[in-house]
Amino acid sequence: MTKDCIFHAAAAMLLTLGPAMSQTLGRSEPSFSQPSRAPGVDYVLPSEGEVKATLDRIRDYFVRATPYRIIDTATGAPMADLTKPTKTAGIDLGPGQFNDWDYPMGVVLAAMLHTADVTGDTAYADYAFKNFNFIFDHQDYFREQAKQFGPQAYGYRRLLDMRELDDCGAIGAALIKAYNKKQDARYRATIETIAEHIGHKQFRMPDGTLARQRPQPVSLWADDLYMSVPFLAQMGALTGQRSWFDDGARQLIQASARLQDKASGLWDHTWYENTSPDPKFYWGRGSGWALMAAAELLSVLPENHPERERVLEIFRHGAQGAVAAQGGMGLWHQLLDKTDSYLETSASAMFTFAIARGVNRGWLSPAYAPVAQAGWQALATRVQADGRIEGICVSTTAAYDAVYYYNRPTDLGAMQGYGPTLMAGAEVIAMLRGFDVQRTLNTFHYRKRAK
Repeated sequence: MTKDCIFHAAAAMLLTLGPAMSQTLGRSEPSFSQPSRAPGVDYVLPSEGEVKATLDRIRDYFVRATPYRIIDTATGAPMADLTKPTKTAGIDLGPGQFNDWDYPMGVVLAAMLHTADVTGDTAYADYAFKNFNFIFDHQDYFREQAKQFGPQAYGYRRLLDMRELDDCGAIGAALIKAYNKKQDARYRATIETIAEHIGHKQFRMPDGTLARQRPQPVSLWADDLYMSVPFLAQMGALTGQRSWFDDGARQLIQASARLQDKASGLWDHTWYENTSPDPKFYWGRGSGWALMAAAELLSVLPENHPERERVLEIFRHGAQGAVAAQGGMGLWHQLLDKTDSYLETSASAMFTFAIARGVNRGWLSPAYAPVAQAGWQALATRVQADGRIEGICVSTTAAYDAVYYYNRPTDLGAMQGYGPTLMAGAEVIAMLRGFDVQRTLNTFHYRKRAK
């Protein structure tokens, strides 16, 4: 074979393999098969029925997988006697964090309620209420366990011993949404406990910004916007007290000043006091949490609130950045500005939801709608036949180097992407209902449907 033949053969091989290689170069392989870029996303307009069928698979997975039982965590055997607490008694979490009191399940439960509202299918809301009722039906048992043995990891520790925003904010927002539909006194009592924790006990910076004391003594995480702002917003809507809206807007505005890139609109994952220059890592899910938090706040923030225009500006800037960062498959990367990092599902779902809601509520031009449409079509390919979702990055802490983010694995049991995917699909259904769509030269023009 001549040198020219060898060269052309190698070039052909690179053209074939190059795109796939560029997604994994320099990082560990994800725990699922990455799609080829060759055919691209299924660039067609989905029907409402197709979207609903995908959501139904996810819901049915949760219905099948949630055990609703108390077990002896030392043996795995069901507890027959729940009259006297034992130290080893705990929730059977199934193959994930099912019916636990934790932030990923909070997002799932809120998403189930939202999907029920959009589709009219009460099976979604039934799941949410069954979960909340299981928690509160056993709350007294585990409260007594905590008194005798200390709060236990499988005994609703985060509910009975709130320490940080992860323990209460996202699931607290879901609980308010559930309470709006079912005025259970047990729900309201816990809502007040969460309000006391976030309002008066959670660590804050001198300017009132909610923050963490790890890994640095004063640390701000983009994640915490979703762990706080939706709850503050829902408390404002529940009580009618403007102070809750004021605090929600303050959290978003002050976090934006420290974390949101002025040029791109993307959100840095973390900010540390007394660290200058601050290292920047535009982790996808971090930016996703921030944009979803802004969308949740705008959804209930009064039109005449003095900070509404500033919140809207922050949301729009973030959405613009997300649009620019969307990959050719319709998904977003683990590190948004690093196209050799893998395509990650939870961030993609969060951006799809937030952009679709922005279009539906008039915060964004209908020109943004095809971004959400393509995002949903790509997300749908990651929902398996059994309802499990591929490509979700596992729990991720604040880190100091890009290598950490590149190499966070994905896992079918990572719960952080399930709620956002449900929310994205529900919002896309609402978008399909609200607009007339014209296809021209393989693109889509959304025009608001006359009522």
